[in-house]
Amino acid sequence: MALIFGLSTKAGASNNTSRIIGPIIRWLVPGISDEAVGRIVFSIHKTSHVAEYAVLAALCWRARRQPVRGDTRPWHRSEAAFALAVAAAFAASDEWHQSFVPARQGSWWDVLLDSCGAALALLFIWRWGRWRKRW
Repeated sequence: MALIFGLSTKAGASNNTSRIIGPIIRWLVPGISDEAVGRIVFSIHKTSHVAEYAVLAALCWRARRQPVRGDTRPWHRSEAAFALAVAAAFAASDEWHQSFVPARQGSWWDVLLDSCGAALALLFIWRWGRWRKRW
């Protein structure tokens, strides 16, 4: 959460991170257009939203469940709901925080994207658990 909060400051603004990502893309793909670089940078930013909150939800789920090796307890929706609620609430507070930061803006679309990332992680954990029980 501290890492996400830190990236919500001016340091994580797209004009700062684009200065790092853009040259790497241009080095990998010489002659790429500015528009294409902009789309790639935008995609990387949105993908990082999904990834950050997927990790947060997985960690919250793990902290709530406290799994141990050979755990045979059934899946509880309440544990997943807790993790999703924490991630969504933090996403909302993070976007609210960004609305006060110059060069940043808060967006409810990002809250939705972050929450979807959290839900995807929990869905993956659930499917992984079901798959492992078969073996």
